[in-house]
Amino acid sequence: MALTTLHEVLKIAVENNASDIHVKENAPVYYRIDGTMVGCDFTATRELIYGFIDQVANPKQREMLDNTGDLDLSHREDEVGRFRVNIHRQRGLMGVTFRWVKNEILNFEQLGLPPVLNEIAKAKRGIIIITGTTGSGKSTTMAAILQYVNTYRQEHVITIEDPIEYEFEDDQSIFEQREVGLDTDSFFGALKHALRQDPDIIMVGEMRDRISFEAALQAADTGHLVITTLHASNASQTITRIMDMFEKNEQDAIREALAANLCAVISQRLVPMAGGVGRAPVNEIMLNTPIVTKLIQEDRLEKLSAAIQGGQGDGMMTFNQCLLELVNAGRVDREDALAISDNPEGLKMNFEGIFLSADAGGGLVG
Repeated sequence: MALTTLHEVLKIAVENNASDIHVKENAPVYYRIDGTMVGCDFTATRELIYGFIDQVANPKQREMLDNTGDLDLSHREDEVGRFRVNIHRQRGLMGVTFRWVKNEILNFEQLGLPPVLNEIAKAKRGIIIITGTTGSGKSTTMAAILQYVNTYRQEHVITIEDPIEYEFEDDQSIFEQREVGLDTDSFFGALKHALRQDPDIIMVGEMRDRISFEAALQAADTGHLVITTLHASNASQTITRIMDMFEKNEQDAIREALAANLCAVISQRLVPMAGGVGRAPVNEIMLNTPIVTKLIQEDRLEKLSAAIQGGQGDGMMTFNQCLLELVNAGRVDREDALAISDNPEGLKMNFEGIFLSADAGGGLVG
């Protein structure tokens, strides 16, 4: 089948519930469906790809692409939907990746997220960090938190994104959404100016550098709630990644500020659902309890996993605890749970009803 228009390429994605579309010169178009890459028998030409670029990018964005070789933007295709778009060069050729941004913002229960997110979303100040790899559903979870705010709280929310993904309609809260490259030049500049715009909540699409994170800490320290994402696999790695943004002589002060202002780290992965259709979120939840605060202050990050494991009563959970719940509920198969676990041997023990108690120094609990 010849896919001769952008409309056709994107429409097929929506019809097949594909999360991503990969288009590159002289290669088949690929769709990611339920985490699996599926190719079609159509090869994209150079002319076709440049036609796509002309449709989605304005002259200013084309100039940015010519200068840097990379461009992020958002695109709305009539009668199809909205997409996040990345245009890039590879081996001297052009490539375009589209990610479908579904219009409907689902709530925590609909997404299968832990109930504790209802409490996290009530935070008035501090920093909430959502972490995971590319394609792990970070943006969807962040949108669910903001929609909770929009439904139940009266706040002024400013989002800073590259590009804008989910569009919010004012309900109980007022939203202003700014796109880097269109409405502002940088995350840092937008963050700095946001503090002069009477915000209650600032959402930063991705924390990419130290200067932006310093600005986010300042915003939290002055009584605002900051919600952001970071590429990290778990809570401990999240803190390490943040510290690595700074020079050694700066880290003690940043560690103290982070310990004082952190609300929660929500780490996320996606696992195939039982039956093979769809994927379920798997979460590690770290809340800034007194124990967690102390461990961050003392740079004892290797102890965070045990603190999370022992903090179920506070609403915290490890990946294995979440996977066990999903398997016991019949939503995920054991094999898929073991494949995604950081500690599959421990998860096997959990399946047999054997647990290592973090509070008992690793002793067995029946």
